[in-house]
Formats: sequence, C-alpha cells, structure tokens
Amino acid sequence: MRMRLFLILIITGILPVLIFNAVLTRSYLDAEVKLSMSSMETEVMILSNQLRDSGCFEGNVDEVNNALLSQMAESWNGRIRIIDRGLHVIRDTKDRDLGKIFTASEVLAAFRGDYYEMYDQDEHTLCFVEPVTAMDETQTVVGALVVNADTMRVERPIITQYHESWMWLTALFAALFLIDIFLIYYTLRPLKKLVSEIDKASEGNLSGTVNVKNYKETVRISDAVNRVLARARALDETRQEFVSNVAHELKTPITSMRVLADSLMSMGGEAPVELYQEFMSDISSEVDRESKIIDDLLSLSRLDNNAMAMNIAQTNVNEKMALILKRLTPIAQTRDIELLFESFRPVMADIDDPKLTLAITNLVENAIKYNKDGGWVKLSLNSDYQYFYIKISDCGCGIPEDALEHIFERFYRVDKARSRATGGTGLGLPIARSIISLHHGDIKAYSKMGEGTTFVVRIPLHYIPEEDSDE
Repeated sequence: MRMRLFLILIITGILPVLIFNAVLTRSYLDAEVKLSMSSMETEVMILSNQLRDSGCFEGNVDEVNNALLSQMAESWNGRIRIIDRGLHVIRDTKDRDLGKIFTASEVLAAFRGDYYEMYDQDEHTLCFVEPVTAMDETQTVVGALVVNADTMRVERPIITQYHESWMWLTALFAALFLIDIFLIYYTLRPLKKLVSEIDKASEGNLSGTVNVKNYKETVRISDAVNRVLARARALDETRQEFVSNVAHELKTPITSMRVLADSLMSMGGEAPVELYQEFMSDISSEVDRESKIIDDLLSLSRLDNNAMAMNIAQTNVNEKMALILKRLTPIAQTRDIELLFESFRPVMADIDDPKLTLAITNLVENAIKYNKDGGWVKLSLNSDYQYFYIKISDCGCGIPEDALEHIFERFYRVDKARSRATGGTGLGLPIARSIISLHHGDIKAYSKMGEGTTFVVRIPLHYIPEEDSDE
C-alpha cells in the first residue's frame, strides 16, 4: 500500500509537472523558431531583391555585395549561396561550392517559381530557397538564393532555461519525495495501529476493543470490528454455556443408569425379578433419553451449519397441519386433551415438508406436554398475499414473562424437573426456530401465567434461496 500511495503521488504530482515543463518548453521553442523564420524570410526577400538590382545574378558580385553577404551569413551563423540561371554557384560564403552546378530539387523548383523553406529540428538548421525574378514584364526567374541558418542562436537560450528549470525541478522533486514519505507514514500510521489491534483480537484476545479515531474511515472500521468482537464474545460465552449444558445433559442419564446398575449389583442375586425388570426398564428409558439428546444435538448442528439441504416443493399446508394433529392425537388422548384445527383459507406454499413438519410437531408436542389434563390445543392457519401464519395456542400453565426471552436457548427449561419428567431435552424449541429461520420466517411466543401460551409462526409463501435474495 505504501508503494501504491507513493506511485499515486508521483503520477499525480510530479509527472504532470514534467509533462507541463516539456510541453511548455517545446511550444516556446517552436514559437521562437517560427518567429525567427518569419524574420529571416523577410530579410532573405530584401537581400534577394538587393542582389538582383545590383546585377549579382549576371555575375557582377562586387566587394560591397560580398561584404553584405558575409555579414548576413555571419549574423545567421549560416551560409549563403547565389545560383545563376545556368545552375552555377557564383557566390558561396563558405567557398565550398563556388563554380559548381547546383541541381538540388529545391533549386530546380525555385527556377520554376516555387519558394522553399524547411526547419530541421534534429540538425537545428533553417533552409530557404528564394527564386529571384526579373523586373520586366516576363517575370523570368534569373537566379536563386539559397540560405542556410543555424537555429541554435534562437534555441540555446531556451534550452539553457530548460536545463535551469530542471535543476529547480530536481530540488522540488527531492522536497516532494521527502514530503511524500512523511505523508505516507503519517497517513498509514493509524491503519498500522488498526491492524495491530485486530491482530491481537485474532490471536484470541476478545476482551479488548479497537479504538482508532484518526479518520472517519478508521472510526467506521473500529466500530465494525468492535461489533464483530462483541458478537464473538457473546458467541464464545454462548459456546461455553452450551458445552457446559451439553456435558450436564449427557451426564444426567449416565448418572441415573450408574445408580440403577450399582443398586442392582449391591443386591447380588437376592433381588426379586420384578425389581430387576423395573430397574432395567428405567435404564432403557435413560438410554432412550440419551439417544434423543444426541439426535437433537446432531440435528441442531446440521441446521446451524446449513448442512441439511432444503428440499423445497409447493405443498398444501392445510393438509400437512391436519396430518400433524392426527399423528399427535393418541398422545393428547392419554390426558384427555382436545386438539382443534382452524383453517381460514387454503394455503399453498414453498416449504421443506419434513423439516417444517418436525418444527410444528415440536411446538404442538410442547403444547400437549405442558398442558393440563382435559385441556385443549388449538392450531390455526391463515395467510395473506406474502406470508402464511400458523398459530398454536394452549390453555396450560403458561410461561413466566422473564423466561419468554430465553425459551429458544438450547437446554433452557422453565421447569427443569417437569421437563425431564415429560421426556423433554430442552432442544425442541431451538430446533423449531432454526427450521423456521431456514424458511426465512420467524417465530414469536406470547404467554400469561395460568392462562396458557401462544406461538405464532410466519413463513413466506414463496421460498427465495439465499444466493438469489442477495442479488
């Protein structure tokens, strides 16, 4: 991240300055060269006219013209050549081509009346080829003037200034480099502290909090991490309590079986057969209870890890509720409890039939177990355009108000002695809530001591998988 920030600062800070400096220098240089070319073009035209009027293109190059040509060539730091009508070089300020025939394409074009100028940026030179015409009516080209000039006299001050600017820019870049390093260190220091505190939490130190308030972003991250830590602490406490409860619940049947077995062993062979049968029946009941606890724990574990795939299908909920009550009727009849079913309208919904049947069965069984003899349990079914509702009411003893918020906790029992006597494991309601949650529904409980308890389940009519709902 440090390197990325450094590169960002370089690209957004230094690189634009370099580009701007190079473009500005190039533009200024081109403007100066164009200005110089315009000035030289005028001077060349004046010079060609002056030379024509003095008869130089007919070979009359006197001392005055020689001096003028030398002076002009020196001022341009260049070279001037005069070409006559026969393409002979009759004057060369460098004396290299004097008397030679000059057949360059630019010269030939000049004798056709074309003017030529060219700037060679790499060689730093200007070249002009000026056609010279006669003053009579024929406008015949009588010669050509070839001028080469060195542009370094124009470019050198700009290039020198450009190099000087680089010296200042280098000093500026060095300062910016140091400032960037300081800013990066200062900017990332809170993040480094944040990472350090998160690392402590990842090592198992859940008791602390993250408190990095330098920026709004770090405040938001700190708050989010603290919420995660709080939830992790709550989960850890719940886990520890759950493990303790599991150990206790599993140990209780084993202790009972151990006491019964020890009692039989202490009697030797003198215990009557009826007593043996009674004790063995009790041991068998404790084994069944242990098995039921283990099965419920396994079911909860699979539900928690979403390992149980949801087999969703369009189902007639009215028929399922009636079937659940029919199956539980024998249990209710043993205590003369009346099971009532009230359906307000036909309900077709997307549900996992076995899972939802288990959840509703647990709720109805609880209503029967913790009811009074000769009481009633009522299951009602209704729906709207989005959800269907299952309400299970009984006329039992009710649940204390302070216990309502705990009844969905694992192994929680309002009356532990009574729960064990009825064969409860304390896991029926947690299993029911987990199954309903898998259907994206919710469950609420309402109760009043001495008047009974009501559970209200709400489930969407149409099941939407998690991945689809996230989208």
